[in-house]
Amino acid sequence: MIPRLAAGTLQRLAKGFPVVAVTGPRQSGKTTLARQLFADKPYVSLENPEEREFAEQDPRRFLARFADGAVLDEVQRCPGLFSWLQGLVDERLRMGDFVITGSAQFDLMAGISQSLAGRVGRVELLPLSGAELGLALAPSSLDDVLLKGAYPALYDRELVPADWFANYVATYVERDVRQLIAVRDLGQFQRFIRMCAARSGQLLNLSALGADCGISSNTAREWISVLETSYLVTRLLPHHRNFGKRLVKSPKLYFLDVGLMAWLLGIRDATSLATHVSRGALFETWVVTELIKQRFNAGQSSDLYFWRDSQGHEVDVLFETPEGLQAIEIKSGSTVASDWTTGPRQWQMFAERENTPLRTPGLVFGGSGRFERQGCEVLGWREFAGIT
Repeated sequence: MIPRLAAGTLQRLAKGFPVVAVTGPRQSGKTTLARQLFADKPYVSLENPEEREFAEQDPRRFLARFADGAVLDEVQRCPGLFSWLQGLVDERLRMGDFVITGSAQFDLMAGISQSLAGRVGRVELLPLSGAELGLALAPSSLDDVLLKGAYPALYDRELVPADWFANYVATYVERDVRQLIAVRDLGQFQRFIRMCAARSGQLLNLSALGADCGISSNTAREWISVLETSYLVTRLLPHHRNFGKRLVKSPKLYFLDVGLMAWLLGIRDATSLATHVSRGALFETWVVTELIKQRFNAGQSSDLYFWRDSQGHEVDVLFETPEGLQAIEIKSGSTVASDWTTGPRQWQMFAERENTPLRTPGLVFGGSGRFERQGCEVLGWREFAGIT
């Protein structure tokens, strides 16, 4: 198993909460991590029809089997179990008693908030980060990083990414969609996912997206929520501080795995990627997901934003740190251009007028090295991701 940076966070939470939850997309390594860290606990998957029926029909006896706790996989498949789990952990008052995993964010969080509030420490586990892959496993070129993505199966098995992604979409995405919403035309939903991939890194316009897919804006909103629930996409909101007149209030849409995004766009090789109109969006998506993984692995919420003013100046990512606001600009080119720092410098000027504490802006690009340029800390893609 590839060591996961979230392991330390999970172990820390298990000392202070009776239930530890690991959520994330299917095939991101949740079960593997939970079973490795809590190998002394019995493992039960609620995808198993017999176990699920037992848990639904007699939850008291189902849980009574686990005197020393258990790892309960895909627990959102049995929502009625949460209230019984609450009673048991309240009675035993034992930290790290149960470990639960789930891949449907909405269902799992609804159960946690209704029955297990204050009793659960949660980690969101996305596919592998660059730092987790390291030099030994990470692809040697940026193009290969963008094509392959980061799902663990692609690094511990002999798989062609195109084969794996085709099966992943058919087996997991479409099945989960049927469980969450009634999609009459699955082909229409498949088009919708591909149109979302083409918009990763862009402002989300639900009316335009719906029109392009032949659905209403309300249906587009519902389907986007399903993709978010399944950890396939996320949204970045405009930063809440008004540094100058803000141009937009719409969020930006991002896929949470760049390899899946590339596959949905029909990009299968480096030659096609080199001239593809979405190459810059793929790189931006990869950087944003790396930032999210860093925060999730530490047990934090993502809390990433973007900024754009009325003149079109933009900063791709903003987030709060103890030392002040951190701005990150993202450029896929391999040679730094002088105008790449315009957005961060414009943002910095507005922020300084309001006496906002700031950190030195960062610029992540598709080349290599670590240096300072025009008031920005410049990082190549390997240096940024910690692939060392």
